[in-house]
Amino acid sequence: MRSLIVLLIFLIGIIHAQDKPKDQIFGVEGQYTFETDKPYKLLELDEKTDEPIVTQKKKPRKKTFYGIKTKKGFTRKGSGNRTIIELFFVLKKHDPPPPYVKDVYWYDYNRREIRKTEKFDPKKGVLMHGPYKKIMGNVVLEEGIFFKGAKHGRWMRYSRDNILEDKDKYYKGWPKESLVSYYDPEKKKVKELIPVDHGDREGNYYKFHENGALAVSGSYLHDTRVGEWTEFYLNGKRKKIISYPQDPFDKTEKPYVKREWNETGKEVYSK
Repeated sequence: MRSLIVLLIFLIGIIHAQDKPKDQIFGVEGQYTFETDKPYKLLELDEKTDEPIVTQKKKPRKKTFYGIKTKKGFTRKGSGNRTIIELFFVLKKHDPPPPYVKDVYWYDYNRREIRKTEKFDPKKGVLMHGPYKKIMGNVVLEEGIFFKGAKHGRWMRYSRDNILEDKDKYYKGWPKESLVSYYDPEKKKVKELIPVDHGDREGNYYKFHENGALAVSGSYLHDTRVGEWTEFYLNGKRKKIISYPQDPFDKTEKPYVKREWNETGKEVYSK
């Protein structure tokens, strides 16, 4: 049966080829060739039944984002026309957020709401991961996607009149414009993370020693250093705390060394 089917296909091909110019029938070596403008799909036959084997494409796994399984959730606040609904996904299994991210988003079990904090305790909730949407009536107020508790990709915020108010791009919690430098050409050893948002340095800054230990940490606001900046020794112990004005526009207060330690951790200066 199988041999008969193959023979019939071959004979039909020859009959069909007789109406074609010679250069479309034969190759350089004089062998028969198929037309290339309508390629044929060869079917695999079952050895027992001689019937074609139909293969189905794998469907994308539901509730799986960036290869990580999630659970779907929602919150509801308000009443009537002012009811706000948040649709989101959370991690099915705990996975720590990206390191050194300033804002971590997670669902609080007790409060039954989404929270934004600098630190996250997996005993109190679960990290956001996957698409997010905030809706009031038929109007989308905010939408984006999370990656292990950090904002990722494009985020859009709208007014109640459905007018775009803000648009930002992130990469695992960092503004997309942020600058990253490395010690090695393979880009595995991070040297410095400079937060950049809308052209200005804005957010948490980090610098690392070549062994991966933190060297300097601090914050920028409106392209200016603010608050306390901390330097660290190669062994991880604190070296120095430098205090900057909290107000980036304050030109009267000058930065100063607040505390200092030696490499053993003994304090050698305090103001």
